[in-house]
Amino acid sequence: MENEFLLQDRLQKIKQIIHKYGEENFYISFSGGKDSTVLSVLVDMALPDNKIPRVYANTGIELNMIRDWVFELQKKDDRIVVIKPSKSIKDTLEEYGYPFKSKKHSKKVGTFQRHGMTKTAEHYLTPKKGEESFACPALLRYQFTDEFKLKVDYLCCVKMKEEPMQKWAKENNKSYAIIGIMRDEGGGRTKSKCLVFDKKKLKSFQPLSPMTKSWEEWFIDKYKVEICAIYYPPYNFLRTGCKGCPNALKLQQELDTLEKFFPNERKQCEYIWKPVYDEYRRIGYRLRPLECEKQMSIDDFVKGVDHIE
Repeated sequence: MENEFLLQDRLQKIKQIIHKYGEENFYISFSGGKDSTVLSVLVDMALPDNKIPRVYANTGIELNMIRDWVFELQKKDDRIVVIKPSKSIKDTLEEYGYPFKSKKHSKKVGTFQRHGMTKTAEHYLTPKKGEESFACPALLRYQFTDEFKLKVDYLCCVKMKEEPMQKWAKENNKSYAIIGIMRDEGGGRTKSKCLVFDKKKLKSFQPLSPMTKSWEEWFIDKYKVEICAIYYPPYNFLRTGCKGCPNALKLQQELDTLEKFFPNERKQCEYIWKPVYDEYRRIGYRLRPLECEKQMSIDDFVKGVDHIE
C-alpha cells in the first residue's frame, strides 16, 4: 500500500508541475537506463498521449546494449530524439581534463590546476572538525601539487551530455528538463530536489528524487515495465552510465563484466580512460595491476569461461 501511495503522489506531482508550466515546454533527459525508462513510463501514466520529447545523447561511450535499446525504442516511439555532442570523448578529455575519483574531487583538482591553492582547495585538504568524511583522501593529496601532471576536471559529462541537451532544448524552445535522478543513489545526488530553480526560475524537474531503488524495483515488477536486457542475467549491470567511467565506485567489477561479455567494449574503455587507469593502477586505487589482469584472463580461459560479444 505504501508503494502505491508513493506512486499516486508522484503521478499527481507530475501532472501538477507539467500542467503549471505547460507540456510544450518540457523534455525528458533520456539515457535509456533503468531510471529514465521508469521516469518516461511515469510521465505516460500521469499524462496519457503526451508529446514530450525523450532526448538521448549518443556520446559514443554509452554501453552498446543501451544504445541499441534506445534505437529500437525510437523505431516505435517518434518522441525519442537522438543527438550527438560536437566533439569526441578523447578530444573532450584532452581539452578539458579527465575525471578522477568523483565529480567533486575532479572539480577541486581542476580548479587547483588552473588557479592554484584556493580557499576551496585548502578546505578540501584540511576540512573543519566534523567534515572529515568530505575531505580529500590521503592517498590523493599529492594531486594538489605541481608534480602531478595529469589534466583533471569534471567537465566531460557537461560537454558530452548537458551542453548538447541544452543546445537542443534552446533550438526547440524547450525550457525545462525532466531528469530521473534519485537521492537514493548516494554521492552528489543525496541533496537533489524535486524542483530545481535558478534565480527563482524553474530549471529542471526531478520527480524521482524522493524515491528509492526498492520502490523502483517494485514499480518495474508491478507494472511490467520493459527495461534494457543488460540489467538482467547473465549481465546483471547495476549502473549503465558511460562505460568504464573512472568515477564508478565498483570500476574493477564493471570492467570484469565487460571483459566477460563485451571484450571489445572493455578494450575501448582502456583506450579512452588510459591515463586515469594507469594512475589508478600505479597508486593501487580501484583497479588491479595489469599483471593480475593478465593472469586472471589466463585462469578464466583454462576454466573455459565463454566470452560473448
